[in-house]
This record gives sequence, C-alpha cells and structure tokens, in this order.
Amino acid sequence: MKFLKRIQILVMLPLLIAVGCKDDEPTILAPTVVSTNPTIDEVDVATNSSIEITFNKDMDAATITSTSFTVAEGATAVVGTVAYSNKTATFTPLNNLKASTLYTGTLANTVKDSGGLGIASDYTFSFTTGILVDIIAPTIISTDPLADATNVARNKVISITFSESMSAASFTPTSFIVVQGTTAVEGSIEYNNKTARFIPDAILDASLSYTATVTTAVKDLAGNAIANTKAWTFTTGAEAGLSVVNLRASGNYVILAKTAINNSPTSAITGDMGLSPAATSFITGFGLTDATGYATSPQVTGKVYAADMASPTNTNLTTAVENMITAYNDAAGRPTPDFSELGTGNIGGMTLDAGLYKWTNTVTMPSDVTISGGADDVWIFQIAGDMTMSSAVNITLTGGAQAKNIFWQVAGEVVLGTTSHFEGIILCQTGVTLQTGATMNGRALAQTAVILDANAVTKP
Repeated sequence: MKFLKRIQILVMLPLLIAVGCKDDEPTILAPTVVSTNPTIDEVDVATNSSIEITFNKDMDAATITSTSFTVAEGATAVVGTVAYSNKTATFTPLNNLKASTLYTGTLANTVKDSGGLGIASDYTFSFTTGILVDIIAPTIISTDPLADATNVARNKVISITFSESMSAASFTPTSFIVVQGTTAVEGSIEYNNKTARFIPDAILDASLSYTATVTTAVKDLAGNAIANTKAWTFTTGAEAGLSVVNLRASGNYVILAKTAINNSPTSAITGDMGLSPAATSFITGFGLTDATGYATSPQVTGKVYAADMASPTNTNLTTAVENMITAYNDAAGRPTPDFSELGTGNIGGMTLDAGLYKWTNTVTMPSDVTISGGADDVWIFQIAGDMTMSSAVNITLTGGAQAKNIFWQVAGEVVLGTTSHFEGIILCQTGVTLQTGATMNGRALAQTAVILDANAVTKP
C-alpha cells in the first residue's frame, strides 16, 4: 500500500514566467516557498528551536543571509545566524526565544535561485513559542514501506515519520540513504510535517532487496539527534508502475473542446487552442485575428484553431478530438487501482504519491493538495462524478513530479475555484470551468466546453 498522509503545508502560488513569446519556448519556474518549519501559526514551539524555510528548487546561498532572512518579535529583530543547505534556509537564534511569544519570519525578495531568478515578493509567516526548552531526542514513529515488506511497488516513495518536527536541512544524501546491495539509489529528499521522503530518480528494479537508512545526523529543530541509526529492508515486486496516458494529437493543444471556448478577458494562455466540431464563432472573448488556417489573439501565446478554418485544420482537429476521447477511455479503463474511494472523495490536505486512484463519486479539494513523486512517476485519477476545487486552494508538486504525468479523468464537470492553482492534464467527459483568476499548469481537454475568466493556463 502506498504512503498517504494528511498534512498542512504552506505554499506560495508558483509564478510561471514565459521566456520569449513563442509557444514552443521553455517556461521557467520562479522559486517559491514550499514549507516552513515551524509551520504557519504553529503554537507551543520550543524556545530553543531554529526556524527554517524550504524552497521548491536549489537557491543561490549567497543571497540567503541574515539580511534577507530575518525573525522578529514585533519590531524587535532576533539576533541569529543564517545558513543554507538542501533547498532549506535555516535561521538559528543566538539565544533561546522568549516563552509564549509571537514571532514573525520574513524572507526578502532579494533571495534568488541558482539561475538568478528571484521570488515574486517578500514572504512572511508567524508562530508562537511555548514555555519549554526541547532536550528530548526525536523518535521514529513509522516507516513506509514497513521493515521486511515484500512486493513493494517499484515507483515507491520511501518515507519515515518522526515524533516531532524535524530540521529539513538535516536530511541530506548522507543522512537519508537508500541502497540496493552496495549500490546507492539516486534520488531527491523532501521533508514536510514530521515526515521525510526519499523519491528515487527512476523506478526501482524488480524483485530485489533494498535497504533504507536514516543516520543520527538527522535532528529536530532544537538540534536533538535521533538516538540510533535506523535501517530497514524491503523487497520490490515485479510491476513497473503506471504508464502515461498517450494523448497523441490532442497533446498539441493546451485547451481542446468540442462545443465552445468562452473567455471573460483578460486571460493568458500559453499553448495552442482547438475547437471542433464547433466553428470559430463559438470561441469568444479572445479578440481573434484571422489568418490562413488559424487565428491569433493577444491573450494567447500560440495559435487558435477551429473546425471551419482552412485545410488541413479541420482534419487535424478531428484527429485531435478522436485522440482526446481515446485518451479519456484509456485513463478511465486502467484496472486495479492502488487507492479506492480515498477520503470518500475529499482529498483536501493530502499528499498523493504516484499511482492509480479511483472514486465512484465527486472529488473535492477544500484545502491544499500536494502531489509528491519523481520526474518519471505517473498519477491517474479516475473520477466518476464531478471534480471541484475551492477558491484559493493550490495543488503543489514536490520531489520532481511533473504536470505532464498527472491525469485527471473526470466523467462529470470540473470547476476550479477563484484564484486556485491546478496542476495536471484534465480529461473531462463534460465541461471545464476556471473561475475568476484561477491558474493552471497543464491542459484542459473537454468533450463539451471550456469556460475561462481572467485565467492563466500554461502547457506543461
């Protein structure tokens, strides 16, 4: 059984910055904060704790200093040192914090990633201390897989959960290790809400024994290390894991629909749009300029196609729509789900590892969702009802997970709430609606209409 854990994670909406104006040019992801430790509004924080901010990518350590990362009690700055390691900035107070006191951490927008790209704006969060100094060593609550587990999925994320909040910076390639025999497994490490995860770069080999080890170098926020090194062994099964859904020609479009694409300006679409069998007149709100076989719009970084445009557009769109339906049926027909009726359809606050998920009802996201896995991992979500994402809710990808490998097959309607952020490819048998200001890194492929309202949709 794959690892799932409900968490509360502080995220910032990723800022997607398009390079150039051509739809085939790369998209650069600006650095964002994926978690803080202590978490936002956490209480009873030990007075001898360090404060950490973890990013979604490698940062320029030279920009993370005691000037750009500060902690304060009201207007009074806390004196401390700042260090950076493993995508995590750590502020260590020179003296213990005051008991039962509200503190605010601030990260300045001068902080940049290794490519010189800065965060979108200053970032702040608060927490409140308790009355105790932490001198107790953290203990291990559980591992996943369990020790001596067999037939473990080859795309497994290996995780370990602790009794208290740990220092994300202490989880490194030398403190959290996975090996097959004497050969180290390459992978990335992430930490959230008392759980560290090792995400292999590639699927594990079939029917082999692996050993995961966490050393005494891992510590809690007060600097207390675990008492003993923890090592456990598990054996993989024969299955390689899910394969991606082949979109074929429908993958040429960031938005593809059959009956209408309606927009309330101003949206920003990166990628081509297509509509068939409906005509150009059913694409509204884009201020289209006709060309031969396509149209353009100041709101679209790409081209706009409809069934009544000059050949070979009609033929291409017919093929794309047929391929969209084939992809939908492929996703819907995948057998043997890894997770059935998870959360009875409420997946808010969950971290979702790679695998096949199935619901016979509606799926809702009333709070943030994290999708965690490697760059080659695949997620397929089979949803027999509607899918609804609440306003201001975000889907965040961690561990190298890619939107192009995430497939949401929805028989009912899809609604992405106001200012929400979505990741993945929607294969919808009915319609897709993005409410005001919602953003999406993925594709909206609908068998009826796609409705937009001042949205940003970017092809993965």
